[in-house]
Amino acid sequence: MLKGFKNFLMQGDLIVVAVGLVVALAFSTLIKAFTDSIITPLIGAIGGGGTAGKGLGWTINGQRIDVGAFVGALIYFIIFMAVIYFLIVVPYRAYMSHRGQTVFGDPPPTKQCPRCKLADLPTGAQRCPHCTSELAGVG
Repeated sequence: MLKGFKNFLMQGDLIVVAVGLVVALAFSTLIKAFTDSIITPLIGAIGGGGTAGKGLGWTINGQRIDVGAFVGALIYFIIFMAVIYFLIVVPYRAYMSHRGQTVFGDPPPTKQCPRCKLADLPTGAQRCPHCTSELAGVG
């Protein structure tokens, strides 16, 4: 039972989706901080009213543009992504490399058709699937 659970957790697609989800959540936090700290106060300042706050930033027409909160969220985002990379991606890449599979690596090399300029053809392709021209000697 534990071996099956381990195999489930170590599926490539599951780890890729999990890392993507974590990145998306962290990025959404960054976007929320930007809108809450900079965009919303600017809109409020255009309309007038509001209260002034403290911290790194300035006050326009009674609305506080809190640059410090956004910088803090940006630093959080960078640190969080570094932690995800070094604690999840690097060990998982090493584990899968040990198993003989490549994950989170560079895409395979491709070539371009000289006649129709279709790109992303496998390097071993002999004919272009679009225009059916010979691809011998193209790299």
